[in-house]
Amino acid sequence: MTSLVDSHCHIPMIEDSDGIETILAAARENDVTHMLCVSVELDSYPEILSLARNHSCISASVGVHPNTEMQNEIEIDELAGLASDSNVVAIGETGLDYFRSEGDLEWQRERFRSHIRAARQVNKPLIIHCREAKEDVIKILKEENAADVGGVMHCFVEDWETAQTAMALNFRISFSGIVTFKNAQPLKEVAKKVPLEMLLVETDSPYLAPVPFRGKSNQPAFVKHVAEHIAELRQLPYEQIADSTTGNFYKLFPLAAS
Repeated sequence: MTSLVDSHCHIPMIEDSDGIETILAAARENDVTHMLCVSVELDSYPEILSLARNHSCISASVGVHPNTEMQNEIEIDELAGLASDSNVVAIGETGLDYFRSEGDLEWQRERFRSHIRAARQVNKPLIIHCREAKEDVIKILKEENAADVGGVMHCFVEDWETAQTAMALNFRISFSGIVTFKNAQPLKEVAKKVPLEMLLVETDSPYLAPVPFRGKSNQPAFVKHVAEHIAELRQLPYEQIADSTTGNFYKLFPLAAS
């Protein structure tokens, strides 16, 4: 049986659904056998952890998105403590976003460093968010020895040079529904070049629904359209993309298989 993994989704944010069982049923009907539900703030983390504990097809991450405002920044030991749960397979999403935030963003860079240090402390991979900040993201990944734990460049939209640099630092490249958009031709070219063993697919649901659902609320089931499009771009069987990305996911996140 062909199986897919949605390597990045935000299930609690999917509002126009009939609940978790409906979401999971739709996923199963579209070959999606596992999904990584990603944290963006600590307030929603307990709900994400509960989903992972109650559904074997869901894994969790813990982290604070670079745009999330906090009164007090999370400490490295606190983050590492939360990440010690066996249902938590990754730290993040973390990274830098210079598109949504303005002014002196040193606080964002320090938060990013804290996430990397926590990941190294618990030896779990990182989920990286990067928007209009590729130079600083790569710089900090290098300075903090993030290659020791590796991870994934989620919702990748950068150029081939950035992809190569990230892969050299032990980070997989994950494509979302953006790669299916007609105006994403440069990204399609990158998707053709990423070695199969470094490739992941995701929805980032409820955002960025792929064609033919563009503009609608996204869900894990739709990751099949991302995989099918990449297969078409690379002129490979869909099954090969599904098998490769699924295998890559479990190699990067081995706790998700247990």
